[in-house]
Amino acid sequence: MEAINQRGKTVPKIPLIMDCDPGLDDAIALLLAMASPQEIDLLGVTTVIGNTPLENTQQNARRICELAKRSDMKVFKGCPRTFFAKLFSSETTYSATDIHGETGLGGCILPPPTMLLQPQHAVSFIIKTLLESPTKITLAPSAALTNIACALVMEPRIKDKIDKVVLMGGVIGLGNITPTAEYNFYCDPQAAYVVFTSGIPIVMMGLDVTRKTQTSEDWLNQVKSLRTPVSQAIVDMLSYYHRPDAILEPGVSGGVLHDPNVIAYLLKPDLYNGREVYVEIDISPTIMAGRTTVDWHGKLKLKPNAYVINEVDVKGFFDLLTERLKYYNSSPSSPSPEIKDCFQSPFQQTLFPDLN
Repeated sequence: MEAINQRGKTVPKIPLIMDCDPGLDDAIALLLAMASPQEIDLLGVTTVIGNTPLENTQQNARRICELAKRSDMKVFKGCPRTFFAKLFSSETTYSATDIHGETGLGGCILPPPTMLLQPQHAVSFIIKTLLESPTKITLAPSAALTNIACALVMEPRIKDKIDKVVLMGGVIGLGNITPTAEYNFYCDPQAAYVVFTSGIPIVMMGLDVTRKTQTSEDWLNQVKSLRTPVSQAIVDMLSYYHRPDAILEPGVSGGVLHDPNVIAYLLKPDLYNGREVYVEIDISPTIMAGRTTVDWHGKLKLKPNAYVINEVDVKGFFDLLTERLKYYNSSPSSPSPEIKDCFQSPFQQTLFPDLN
């Protein structure tokens, strides 16, 4: 399958597996990928614990697929816990419901999914799809790397069938869950270690770049003006970041769209700049667990194992996202009752009066 790029040349579509934990920003990443069928051949969506427990992440992935009218998409349930869930007594470990809400989709109440969850385990799907593919496949994880690492451990042969791993995780500077660690890698440092020592080409989209793509009232107004059920659901989801009691990092004033950067990079890599560097994952049982030591200036003289992104054209990113959201029909339409009920949430009326 092929597509036409901006220069009028025919280019192959990107065969892609998305591994995620929806999650507000994962939901936007899924919608961006499904709005780009000319460039992306989305083979399946695998889910893992992370922003919310596994039962929520797999249901949310199906909810988003149905919202995008892609009930044909294959969604798989993956690992319910990380490699060494040692920090918490719960079998499912901590999940970020304090950031993403109890369901993982903030205040947006989408109806229960009707499309079936695939019976195959996510790890088995990843292995089988890679081994049977005539071409290499790109993996796009935006959660803890548990599913990907398990697949590599269970079947090392898949390494040769992976074109690259474009992931959201890690940080050059300050973390967002501990002083030194980014949340996805903190959740499963050992899984991140497996992936970064695999020799597979990696593009690391860390907090240094994703923190720059924060939502604003102006952009939410643009999305609202599209007047589709998808755009209304997006505004309602992202307004959860702007509620009065939202937990935000210092210097963050809106919703940080971490995970859509992974898909935006695949669609338009010219929006980003980075450097080939050596990255090491801290797997010590200390407060440093999950830290990414990024040898930005090559002090260690070690062979680079990742292309680490540190710059993004923020305007270009949001222009791309807005443009692709028009794929979901820009003609005026009334929201479904399920979306409309949550769309008029009190905190949204207070913080974004122009959106009502």
